Amino acid sequence: MSKDGWPAFPTGTWGYDALDNPVTFQEGGMTLRDYFAAKAMQAIMGWGDDDANCRTCAMQAYLMADEMLKAREK
Repeated sequence: MSKDGWPAFPTGTWGYDALDNPVTFQEGGMTLRDYFAAKAMQAIMGWGDDDANCRTCAMQAYLMADEMLKAREK
């Protein structure tokens, strides 16, 4: 599994194999890490809206997302 975890919103698609049998496969969606970061960012958006605070908010959101992924492994 990648550092980002499984896709949060994978999309199922299908096609046909050489014998014309339907074959399903999964295409990536938003990574679980991105999903966790988006959720974490909602909780910390009140830090302000200037450029420095937005960068800090984004970095903190991904740090929280990384910790959530680690917690899932336990």
